[in-house]
Amino acid sequence: MRIGELSRRTGVPARLLRYYDEQGLLRPDRDSSGYRVYAPDAPYVVARIRGMLAAGLTTDSIREMLPCADGEGPGIEPCPEVLRTMTTHLERMDADIAELSRRRAALAEFRDATEARQVRARAR
Repeated sequence: MRIGELSRRTGVPARLLRYYDEQGLLRPDRDSSGYRVYAPDAPYVVARIRGMLAAGLTTDSIREMLPCADGEGPGIEPCPEVLRTMTTHLERMDADIAELSRRRAALAEFRDATEARQVRARAR
């Protein structure tokens, strides 16, 4: 199938599909006219890419993990480095969540102190 059909079937703009191609996530063949021709399973690959991006994975990580993905579901075969990559991303997310929680608590403390000053100022 050509890029227009893949775009229609997946709802992903052709420009983004070309970006996935540039990043080595999709590997279409070329016909005699130079047009991209995608394999029949390309819609599943695009869905998997979108899911991995939504999970916060980088295109570099996806490129590494995508060869281990097969079939229509979200599962990935445990080929070398896949679990390490996922674990690394989860650890990074956990650290980000902890930092955001710390920053949220600090901001809430400032807000509460400001509200308390406002209440005291009105009471005067």
